[in-house]
Formats: sequence, structure tokens, C-alpha cells
Amino acid sequence: MPNRHLPHVLLSVATSVDGFIDDASAQRLLLSNAADFDRVDEVRANSDAILIGGNTLRSDNPRLLVNSDKRRAARVAAGKSEYPLKVTISASGDLSPELKFWHFGNDKVVYTTDAAASKLRERLSDLADVVSTGPTVDFTAMLEDLANRGVERLMVEGGGQIHTQFLAQGLADEVHLAVAPLLVGDAGAPRFLHPAEYPGGSAHRMTLLGVQAIGDVVVLRYAPKGGVV
Repeated sequence: MPNRHLPHVLLSVATSVDGFIDDASAQRLLLSNAADFDRVDEVRANSDAILIGGNTLRSDNPRLLVNSDKRRAARVAAGKSEYPLKVTISASGDLSPELKFWHFGNDKVVYTTDAAASKLRERLSDLADVVSTGPTVDFTAMLEDLANRGVERLMVEGGGQIHTQFLAQGLADEVHLAVAPLLVGDAGAPRFLHPAEYPGGSAHRMTLLGVQAIGDVVVLRYAPKGGVV
């Protein structure tokens, strides 16, 4: 059963057929096609907050926005902010204030540790709200804080370590897995998930919520905890 006091957590990822989310080159590998990127934009527009990990923030330097003018206008008409709240996680606090993430969209919040909080506040100044969850980044405490900020739907866009933690801690309610017809084959490239002790172990079967073909990409929707989402 979903935890009613925490936001609904949706993990969104695109992988190659062999499970990689990028290759090992310096240039980002685009796994989705244009129609699937538009689907992701719609999911963003329907979310109250979008989360991306600090490692992905540094490597990809995304703006993390809703790109459609129509969808942004619909958010405003519904009494929401033009863009969802943007969220990142950094245990180290090593995030540059020059990253695009801080300079586009509306409000931003960073979850970090006690040791890194002061450094982040000094670096970011008024660019983002910096919240420490203790000696380590506590994902449940983070979700509780987001709920207190009015977040009901949280979209998580990676990277692999972040997705792994949400699934391993039983905090993910839904997974959107877009599979691209590519084979990366590079052992040094990043994967969707890392080794972890997942709830129920290898015998646990997630509930398949839907399958959608979008051009040459297939989107699988799963409920990790089972049941209806």
C-alpha cells in the first residue's frame, strides 16, 4: 500500500537494451527519441517536484525544465508555479553555483548532510534552499520535508545511485522504464541500478502497469510495491 503521508515517487529512466543509461564517452548518449522526450516533458509538467542527483547534475548540467509552453500555461492556469520545484541531493556539497540547474525555473532545494550544509549555503547563497537531513542524506526525511512543502508527486530522473536508493529503501511507487533499441556494451558505462538489497529479493515481482511503444522506444510502467498506482 502507498504511504499516504509521503509524496508519490515516480522513477523515470531511459536505458539501452543491455541496461545502460549512458555510454563512457564525454558526450551524453541520447537514448530516447523526440516523441519519448515529449512524454517525459508531460510527466514533468504533471509533477510537483523533479529530483536529480548531484553526480548527474555535474555530468549532464541539465536545466531540468518543462519545455512545452502549453503545459507550463496549464500549470499556471491550475494555480501552480510555472515549473515544478527542482530538487537535488549532494552528500559532499560539491555543487558549482554556475550549473544551469540553479538559473532556470522557479524554486530549488538541495538535500545534504550536516558536514556539507554550511559549505553549500555559502556556495549557493540565495540560489537554493539548503536542507540537512543529518550525518547522511536521509531519503525518508527528505520526502517528509517535500510533503511539508506541498509536494504530492515527485519525479526522480536519476542517476543510478539515486534510483537504487529509492528502490532499495522501498520508497518508489512507480517506475517508467524506456528501453531504447541500442546496445552499449561498455562495462565502464553507468547503469540504471547498482547492486543492493532490494525488498523481497530476487523473487519479488513488480506489477506491470502498462506497455507503450513510442516509435522505436518501448516504455514499461511498473509498480515496485505491487497493487494499483
